[in-house]
Amino acid sequence: MKNTIAERIFDFLKDYPPFNLISKETLLEIAKNVEIQYFEKDQIIFDQNDAPHENFYIVYEGAIRLYSFVNDRKHNLDICDEGDLFGLRPLIMKESYLMGAAANEETILYGIPIVLFNDIILKYPKVSQFLIASFATNTRDPFSDKHKGKLFANISSVQKIENSYSETQSAKYCKNPITCSIDTSIQEASIIMTKNIINSIIIAENNVPIGIITDKDIRTKIGTGAYTISEKVSEIMSSPVFTFPEQITVAEAQIALLKHKVSHICITKDGTDKSELVGILAEHDLNIMQGNNPTFLVREIKYAKDAETLKYIRKKASELTRGYLEQEIPIYFITKVISEINTAITKRIIRLVISEIGEEPPVAYTWLAMGSQGRKEQLLMTDQDNALVFENVEDADYQKVKEYFLNLSTKVTEKLNIVGFEYCPANIMASNPNWCLSLKEWKHQFKDWVKHPTSDKILLSIIFFDFEYIYGDNNLYTEMANSVFKYISKKQTFLGFLSKVTIENPAPLGFFKQFLVEQDGKNKDQFNIKTRAIRPLVDAARIFSLHYNLRVNNTIARFEKLMEVEPQNRDLFESCANAFKILLQFRTLQGLTNTDSGKFVDINNLSKADRLKLKSCFKPIKNIQESLKLRFNVSQIP
Repeated sequence: MKNTIAERIFDFLKDYPPFNLISKETLLEIAKNVEIQYFEKDQIIFDQNDAPHENFYIVYEGAIRLYSFVNDRKHNLDICDEGDLFGLRPLIMKESYLMGAAANEETILYGIPIVLFNDIILKYPKVSQFLIASFATNTRDPFSDKHKGKLFANISSVQKIENSYSETQSAKYCKNPITCSIDTSIQEASIIMTKNIINSIIIAENNVPIGIITDKDIRTKIGTGAYTISEKVSEIMSSPVFTFPEQITVAEAQIALLKHKVSHICITKDGTDKSELVGILAEHDLNIMQGNNPTFLVREIKYAKDAETLKYIRKKASELTRGYLEQEIPIYFITKVISEINTAITKRIIRLVISEIGEEPPVAYTWLAMGSQGRKEQLLMTDQDNALVFENVEDADYQKVKEYFLNLSTKVTEKLNIVGFEYCPANIMASNPNWCLSLKEWKHQFKDWVKHPTSDKILLSIIFFDFEYIYGDNNLYTEMANSVFKYISKKQTFLGFLSKVTIENPAPLGFFKQFLVEQDGKNKDQFNIKTRAIRPLVDAARIFSLHYNLRVNNTIARFEKLMEVEPQNRDLFESCANAFKILLQFRTLQGLTNTDSGKFVDINNLSKADRLKLKSCFKPIKNIQESLKLRFNVSQIP
């Protein structure tokens, strides 16, 4: 008589490493001895420092949360989904658990006796190699090039877990910075720099940094004759300096250099400009990947003379994205870097067009990004969504002013298209007269959308709500943003209409838990990951953020803010944020692999593990949609 349960366990295990390296007979024997265990949500499997169990575990259904205590604070380290292995290393190394494990939701585990597996390690060299590589690289599957997860915790990496980029490696900086006093002459400082073969010197008082001089300062301020070498360094130094703590990561450093547009940052004891100087970090210190440096790309963008050059740079940015994903840099950081590059490209194009026109804009204006670029989530070369708002003018001047900005916008969108950003199929671009309006017109337009929420107007407003300042007069952007949020706060019923549209989007899975795929067209039988999975999370985060007047656009940042606003629903928003990260990363990898938008996924070409990983993201979608339905009384919306 066949052991059907064992055969089912066998069918599951054979698709996952290292079980796929074992013979059928041996694996079937393991399957016969597997212990099936059920855990309620938040139930502990083992705690940090516990003695190792007799079994290690693989997730059959549900999810496991791995956590660690650092300085008496609990930090979540990782999520194990279906097919993920955990709890093996302590059994082999005969040591206590370095972390705890708890059910993130209702979960079924397969417990595999370590006694059986010890013999397998000796018998199968490939299994042994797998484990050695796993422990050395800290990954669940070292033989895989993508979708790697943590096998065990690197405790040092969570010392500063509260930081957004704590998963990335620490930045290496110069720990012996050269300094001079504020009374030092420029000539003396230059001699010190030459003697020490450095391109910068920090001005300090009592070893507290107050300013910095670089080679560029010497060239632009002394070489031009603006200052003499006999003057004090205080005359040409940049002050205050930008300071960061000793634990700064590569990710943080890259963002800091991009944000502040500087080439050096100071490292101090507590990260402030009031504490002791301990080091200096230059942009060349951040060349962590062969030639892939975002600060270098931004500099190239600044000096680009045409759209073709910008196209080449944007292609390099795609390579940078791929490199980040391969190195398992957090997706939130990747979006920030690529968004800065996209913004820099748009700014450069606007400047190039104004130069081509040969006439400065007649009034103040602001270029806005919307959609994925507005949310800083445009990792791939997707289509454009943009708008332009210009200062209110007298009726007599209106037509001339509008013609100028329409001409500007048309040329900008053309160059963006050359770079690789396709025209918006719905023509939601600043080159469209309906999306190139005065401030007064935009306010009127917005009020009309909210006051008369037809289906078309709701769809337009959804795109609009993610608007983000890119270039021009920031005051115009601020005034419009204030107007939008003020009006929304008085029209909460409108959020019910937005919720209804979001909920009407079909769930990712059908009744039998099969992926809902396209029924016809060129993408027949493919899964639309953007529409069915990513968009519901984006829409939900936007609606809740509008409800609470949260001035953030990024989806992950929105969910993180919502965790603070509604701590009682932290689990819900955290699960949505995690699901969004997985989905965005998955779409990006698909797009880079297939050289397209990554919108459609061929489910049949996915591994079982990838299909399960995708499905694990769908439960949070269902939960957040149910929350929208109840919160905004969707059933009462006509």
